[in-house]
Amino acid sequence: MTSKIKIASAQYPITEHQSIDAWRNHINTWTQRAVQQGADVLLFPEYGSMELVSMLGKAVQSDLKQQIHALNGIIDEFITSFQQLSQRYGVTILAPSFPVVDEGSVVNRAFVFSKNGLGGYQDKFFMTRFEDEEWGVKSGEKVLTVFESDWGKFGIQICYDIEFPIGTALLAQAGAHVIFVPSCTETIRGATRVHIGARARALENQVYTVVAQTVGEALWSPAVDLNYGYAGFYSTPDRFLPEEGILQLGTAQDSTWVYSTLDLSLIPQVRNDGQVFCFKDFQKVSLGLKDEEITIRHVRI
Repeated sequence: MTSKIKIASAQYPITEHQSIDAWRNHINTWTQRAVQQGADVLLFPEYGSMELVSMLGKAVQSDLKQQIHALNGIIDEFITSFQQLSQRYGVTILAPSFPVVDEGSVVNRAFVFSKNGLGGYQDKFFMTRFEDEEWGVKSGEKVLTVFESDWGKFGIQICYDIEFPIGTALLAQAGAHVIFVPSCTETIRGATRVHIGARARALENQVYTVVAQTVGEALWSPAVDLNYGYAGFYSTPDRFLPEEGILQLGTAQDSTWVYSTLDLSLIPQVRNDGQVFCFKDFQKVSLGLKDEEITIRHVRI
């Protein structure tokens, strides 16, 4: 098992497409670009899948509820396309999150693909006001997935979820050394909250956190019309790691990949011989949801 892994985190624009084939060419180009730079894992942002709505007509584009149900009509094409890309290029892809209709409810779901195909998914726990009050997207099943790859274990906290300690803490306790944070925010304030959350979770759990965000305007879409963001790679600021806990930051609003190589062997080192023992001491904190039990599943990808 290698201890070093190169991650590509997307600063991704919501782009209009005329057909499913045009979209496939688009994501192939993005994937190929990251692979050419030696990336092993590709992280796309939250709700990047909403660009598929651009090919469904004006009436669907303008209706927040209708667009979700129309989008679910092509979810198989979405899944197949990313599965083929992962297998073609031999990389792990955390696809743009997708508003999935699951047993009558709409949940925000991030699918993970590897050279072995579809590896599983993570649903978002905590809803923003827009998702809950206007869009009808609801909290997903209270299951946290630890993805087990050839290079190590990782988890996902979608956007607003990273602003709460519980998910990352439970994932870290279950063995995850990297937490991926696909995000979609409209304002500087929103992006800042996500990045502050990612830095805090890296500190508390002595893990790496990686943020990907949408960028630019998609004025044809009432769901993702305005986007502000940048990619970020964070660690705990401690011995063996960057003094400020920042490995790499992208330039806000650029449409690009941002890269960083993570040395996973440093996680046990800093937990065992850091200046502080945040991860060990955080085990003294009891975390849980008041009305629901959270379970952990392990998925080999």
